[in-house]
Amino acid sequence: MKEIENRLADLGLSLPQATPPQGSYLPFVRTGKLVFIAGQGPRQDGVLIWKGVVGGDVTLAQGQAAAQLCALNILANLQAACGGDLGRVVRMVRLAGLVRCTADFDRQAQVLNAASDLICRVLGAAGPHARIASGTHALPSGMAVEIEALAEVK
Repeated sequence: MKEIENRLADLGLSLPQATPPQGSYLPFVRTGKLVFIAGQGPRQDGVLIWKGVVGGDVTLAQGQAAAQLCALNILANLQAACGGDLGRVVRMVRLAGLVRCTADFDRQAQVLNAASDLICRVLGAAGPHARIASGTHALPSGMAVEIEALAEVK
């Protein structure tokens, strides 16, 4: 766990408190060695930070910042699922991300790369994962990006 904390510190980051669910669902479900993390928005301390449409009123760079915040929220929930020890993560298996974007925006993968890169930097060898990046016209609360995750843990 100390190695992961050091990686976060080297990036000038810390994990936020896990955000409570915004509806009738659990923030994560663990079954066997798998942890399913519910869709995480770009919230900090429960406040939606990145709202809007990527390619419209939200730039690519801002969309990437939103994706990074989603990734930090994923890691915070994963840490909670692991009893506080991210060192128990065997591997991040998959990310599935949605970018709220204009009809002509086609750089969803570039937005999600920010989340994937952050997770790989923080988790090291356990970080590389499969992924899908899709665009949509609407997301809950008007958030710009939402990402869910699947991880294997010990």
